[in-house]
Amino acid sequence: MFDLSLGSHRDCDGLHRRDFLKVGALAGLGLGLPGLLRAQDGRAGARRDVSCILVWLQGGLSHIDSFDPKPEAPAEVRGEFGAIATKVPGIQLCDPLPMLALQQEKYSILRSLDPKNGSHGVADAYMMTGHPFSPALTYPCYGSVVAKEQGGRDAMPPYIQVGTAVDARFGGGVAGFLGDQYNPFVLPGDPSNPGFTVRDVTLPGGVDTAGFQRRMKALGAVDTWQARMESTSGALEATDSFYRKAYDLITSPGAKHAFNLQAEGPRLRDRYGRTALGQGCLLARRLVESGVRFVTVTNGGWDTHQDNFKSLKQRLLPSLDAALASLLQDLADRAMLESTLVVCISDFGRTPKVNPSAGRDHWSTASVALLAGAGLKGGAVVGETNALAEMPVEAPYYTEDLAATIYERLGIPLDTTHRTPDGRPVQVVYEGRVIRELV
Repeated sequence: MFDLSLGSHRDCDGLHRRDFLKVGALAGLGLGLPGLLRAQDGRAGARRDVSCILVWLQGGLSHIDSFDPKPEAPAEVRGEFGAIATKVPGIQLCDPLPMLALQQEKYSILRSLDPKNGSHGVADAYMMTGHPFSPALTYPCYGSVVAKEQGGRDAMPPYIQVGTAVDARFGGGVAGFLGDQYNPFVLPGDPSNPGFTVRDVTLPGGVDTAGFQRRMKALGAVDTWQARMESTSGALEATDSFYRKAYDLITSPGAKHAFNLQAEGPRLRDRYGRTALGQGCLLARRLVESGVRFVTVTNGGWDTHQDNFKSLKQRLLPSLDAALASLLQDLADRAMLESTLVVCISDFGRTPKVNPSAGRDHWSTASVALLAGAGLKGGAVVGETNALAEMPVEAPYYTEDLAATIYERLGIPLDTTHRTPDGRPVQVVYEGRVIRELV
């Protein structure tokens, strides 16, 4: 496992920290990948051939300024945005989301999500696992469970994370007790950068330049070996197939193509938006198309304690609008939406009342989720909050229910049980129930 130091980060808690990405064997040119592949070999295949793209909006999306507008609320609650009609009669969104309004029939909105949490870090762990944070045990996130249960396909890693906007202090986005071999392959760069490449990572700790050069020479030798061995009948049986798979990831044209955003036409890239989130979603579609089972696209900056409306209007919501709307349309155009679950979630909601800094603070009793694909209903709204968007008043659902729905759609039984290192059995879902209004 590699630790890639990515620099200092400060959140609203006032914490400066060095972010470390716990990257599994695929980081930094695939070194150590055979161990990951061995651990995944020998399991039953996928029960349902469905992939997932999880869009994670780190910081706390304002539910009232996005998917749960309250146009009749007092000004100090309603805020600066109006509400617009969507393609589905009776459903409204906030007016900075016009592209998503036109795609409403493809997705549904869970407006009665109670996150039961209002703290950064803890939220990343809770929302990405379906288990409340425990200081005694780090639970595996959805992607890691998928990696363990279903493994990789088509020489691609099963679980990839695009971007680094996940707070891992309490186990957000990682494999937890399942082991580092099920951590995501993390792409730390900005996909909207013209020079973005999957190999654009710093050397992991403990690997010096000389060591890296030796590995590069080894890769050259393997390229020659691979060409020779492929023409020799029966020779591959005498080799470690796991090493062959590891090197295939970084040498095969298919794998290289999956990470190459330059292969997409400029019009489609423009439609997604030339932003980190937009190009991250486009990359996610390419990765799923190439065999990756679970992709988390991360996007930060949603912790809008100050200048909430300015940040949302000028930067955050237009990027989200273009990225999600284009992703849904693109998946539908390619006949991939039925086999791809799309989920957009955030830490928690934000205070209904605007604060003196024109911002909204953390809110732990109301949030929203957008879900689409994989056979889920489109064009629906599940539940509602009260007139001030403070709490659900109809069909309340919780993080555990969201987890149950995700696993059910991905074909992983809710009673699937893993064991901690000390032998304790842990089910992927304990108390969650599938959101039946969606399925």
